[in-house]
Amino acid sequence: MNRGGLETMLMNYYRQLNKKKVQFDFIVHRQEEGHYDKEIRELGGKIYRMPQIKPGNYRLYFKLLDEFFKQHLEYKVVHSHINENSSFVLRAAKNAGIPCRIAHSHLSDLGIDIKLPFRLYARYLMKNNPTHYFACSEKAGQWLFGNKIANSTEIKVLNNAVNVNEFKYNETVRSSLRKEFGIENKLVIGHIGRFNKQKNHEYLLDVFKAVLQQRQDVTLLLVGDGQLRPQIEKKIVNLGLSSHVKLLGVRTDIPNLMQAMDLFLFPSLFEGLPVVLVEAQAAGLKCVVSDSITLESDVTGRVEYVSLNRSPEQWATIILNSTYDHVDTSELLKNNGYDSTTMAKWLTSYYKDYYLVGNK
Repeated sequence: MNRGGLETMLMNYYRQLNKKKVQFDFIVHRQEEGHYDKEIRELGGKIYRMPQIKPGNYRLYFKLLDEFFKQHLEYKVVHSHINENSSFVLRAAKNAGIPCRIAHSHLSDLGIDIKLPFRLYARYLMKNNPTHYFACSEKAGQWLFGNKIANSTEIKVLNNAVNVNEFKYNETVRSSLRKEFGIENKLVIGHIGRFNKQKNHEYLLDVFKAVLQQRQDVTLLLVGDGQLRPQIEKKIVNLGLSSHVKLLGVRTDIPNLMQAMDLFLFPSLFEGLPVVLVEAQAAGLKCVVSDSITLESDVTGRVEYVSLNRSPEQWATIILNSTYDHVDTSELLKNNGYDSTTMAKWLTSYYKDYYLVGNK
């Protein structure tokens, strides 16, 4: 439970749940303490640790899952957020007789790597294990469950909601942070995301370099961490961008950081429906994003889609011709079901009804 998009979405809902009616416990796949673990415990949740899901580790993982659900008969609802690997969790839950088994899709693609055959196999095994199907977008539902499920009434799109009020524009916060970072009179482009292939930092830096070639008073804020960070740091130096890029690492003050930005840049190779893009819209930012991201992400009319086949110079022109004002989008997000306070009430009711009635 580190500060990724999925984990943040879960915490947005978890904080708002009526704990007298519904409590979340978490199975995670890392042994080290996560950023949200302390808060989870303070909210009454338990954390159970499993080994990583990876080829060569499946037999042990399946055994431990089976043992877990046999020992914890108190659970009537299992809501799995690990995309195609949900098939393994929900198989064990099914064998243990758990009546409500929710598979939740958060991606629209996998990309190609050495694990792809195993991940496709896991997706194939999904079939009869879930009783309910959730997705963060229609595209994510189609990718994991196929058109038959995605086009039926069986699937529910649960929005990646945020606490809208936390992101409302605040001039005092903006001025304070921009002064702290020494960027008072700069055009500030922001990006928040893990340093992995999916987020496409390499191309993002090429775009930023092209922006600087047209306008010099620009700063890039990169928020996040990950295995590719050393590679990205090296490219920043090689492109001569060191004095224009601020690497902020993992932060707990995302709503405030977005006040300091003028535009949000997000050229991902693939996504489901990214929470951070909802957050950026909640902060009223103009967002320039890749067209591999679902059109459902544009909840406010503040998102502009650009093909990754276009040159960095073309992206730069679009960025420099954008508007940089923060627009109040709170009512749009609330009316479209993207406020976690409202949506947590619906989710509480959904879980509670199933737990009590046994059918929904």
